[in-house]
Amino acid sequence: QVQLVESGGGLVPTGGSLRLSCAASGRTFSTYDMGWFRQAPGKEREFVAAISWNGGNTYYADSVKGRFTISRDNAKNTMYLQMNSLKPEDTAVYYCNTNPPTPRFNWGQGTQVTVSS
Repeated sequence: QVQLVESGGGLVPTGGSLRLSCAASGRTFSTYDMGWFRQAPGKEREFVAAISWNGGNTYYADSVKGRFTISRDNAKNTMYLQMNSLKPEDTAVYYCNTNPPTPRFNWGQGTQVTVSS
């Protein structure tokens, strides 16, 4: 099993920025497409962004396109999500996993992002 640890969340005002990190254990991270997901209170977990195993291709939900940037550093077994121009509707717990998610990678605790209006 691969363990995932998300970090970097916090409380920011509307228009602010945050950079999330996702650290993976083991040696298989670099062979998987990875993604960021989020879950707001009372809602289903939803896709935010994804990146191919070598970083060559990225994909975004329409709601974050142009504001969020996904990247990865395979040498560090880490993926990032740069979030700019944050909106209150971005408030959620953010998780990382493979894209699509696989049971081999354990969901982490997530990192809370709260955007105040």
